[in-house]
Order: sequence, then C-alpha cells, then structure tokens
Amino acid sequence: MTAGTADGLSGFPDAWARELVATALREDLGPDGLDVTTLATIPADQERAGAIVARAPGVIAGGPVISLVLEAVAATIGAPVPAVEVVRPDGSRVERGDVVARVSGRTQVVLTAERTILNILCRLSGVATHTRRWADALEGTSTMVLDTRKTTPGMRWLEKYAVRAGGGTNKRLGLYDVAMIKDNHKLAAGSVGAAHALVRERFPDVDVQVEVTTPAEAREAYDAGARFIMCDNMPVDVLRETVALLRALPEPVEIEATGGLTLEVVREYAATGVDFVSVGGLTHSSPIVDLALDLVD
Repeated sequence: MTAGTADGLSGFPDAWARELVATALREDLGPDGLDVTTLATIPADQERAGAIVARAPGVIAGGPVISLVLEAVAATIGAPVPAVEVVRPDGSRVERGDVVARVSGRTQVVLTAERTILNILCRLSGVATHTRRWADALEGTSTMVLDTRKTTPGMRWLEKYAVRAGGGTNKRLGLYDVAMIKDNHKLAAGSVGAAHALVRERFPDVDVQVEVTTPAEAREAYDAGARFIMCDNMPVDVLRETVALLRALPEPVEIEATGGLTLEVVREYAATGVDFVSVGGLTHSSPIVDLALDLVD
C-alpha cells in the first residue's frame, strides 16, 4: 500500500465542498435564506470591493470555497455572482496583513457570504498550518507525516485536502478503502493471523494494515502476510528494534509510527527508519488561522 493514493484525493474536493457550503448556509440563513441585517441595511444594487486578509501567519487552504460560497449566496438572493481574485493560492505561507483574496460585486452577497467563507477558510488553513509544522520538522528525512480518520464530521475530504496543502500525506479515507486490523479486531478474530486471513478472504483487493505494539507482534503480522505495519505507542528504542527486525525480512514492508508523537521528538522517531508518522492532531486539534474579510473604501 502507498499512503495518499485514495481515489478523488488528487485535487480540491469540489462536490464535498459544495455539500458543506449548502449545509453551512442553511445553518446561517435559516429556512427562508435570510440575512436580515444585511437585507435591511444594504441597498440591493450597491456594489463594493473587499479583501480577505490574514490576521496571523499561517498556510492557506480552501481558497476555492470563496467562489463556491459567493455563488450559492448569489443564487439564494437572486443577485449576480461577485468576482474573486485569489492572491495567495492554497499551500502559500502568509504573514499578518497579507491579502489572501479580493472580491468585488453586490455588497449584500459579499456580507451574507462572509462568515461562511471565513469559517471554512480559517479551519482549513489551520489544518494546513499545523501540518506544515510537522512537514518542516521532518524535512531532510525519508519519513512523511500522515493524517488519520479523526476528522470533523462532514469535512473529512476538505480537511484531508488541507493536510496536503500543508505538505502532509493522506492515509485511508474511511473504513472502506483500507482494512486496519487493531486490537479489538485481533481479539474478536482470535489472533493477528486469523484477522488478516479473514480480511483477505472477504475483501481480497483491499489493502491491509496491522497495528502492533511489540517487535514480536510485528513479526507475527509479517508472517500472516501484512506488508503495511503500524507501530502504536512504541518507545523509540522499541520502535528502532521493530524497524530493524522488519527491514531484515525478505519482502519490503511499509512501517508507520503513531501515538504520543510531538514535534520535539518526531525527528528521533524518523531516524529509526519508519516510512510514516501519523498524527491525529492534524485534523482534530489544529487551531484556526485568523482571517478577516474587510470592505475597501
């Protein structure tokens, strides 16, 4: 298995983004599609320009959402779609004060779309920024940082896109594209070998990864046929022993380390020779990047 090659993850997940935008606007505008403040205070034909500006440093992700939200709002209120100029494409580093994008058109559309744009853009940029820190920490090694399934419901495809924008690599998308045999599966099936055999029998074309916690269990997983092994919560000395054991075996094995990793120690773990480190915090604990949409005089 090669991480990050799930179908549909090569570019921006437009269809999922449109679903998210529709849901977010239903939350914000209610059943009748109303921004009561903007509709009451801004003439329908007024046009203004605005800029999305970084209020903190970070890495941008989610730029295509700007146009998607503006299109959806324009359709809701029956107005022309504002123009968008993306100044900093996804993956770009920004500093405080940098302009990320410019918009121009009907003021009602821009102001009604503002919070939905920022909610999504700030969140995805936070994921990209956090991921960039891990990718930078691993620079010069052969180890890549992976994401996990610990994502915000409804935002997985977008958050995994943001991981890529930050220099990370996607692991499995869900429960359907890769089988991951964990402790509960091993316990229920009776052993690592039994669990692996059952998956291979039922889903012969699906990649299989096995979670292990000791060198002996790693060897057991290899003997069962596993060629993608995840070493969970191993101290670095135990991980080094496990990697050496697996690298000495006849067939190549992809090795991942996970659990308890921090930016301060990740290079030490990378030095063991693992192919990947996986970090749930990329998507479940990333703080947002503060962005604002300001109208221009």
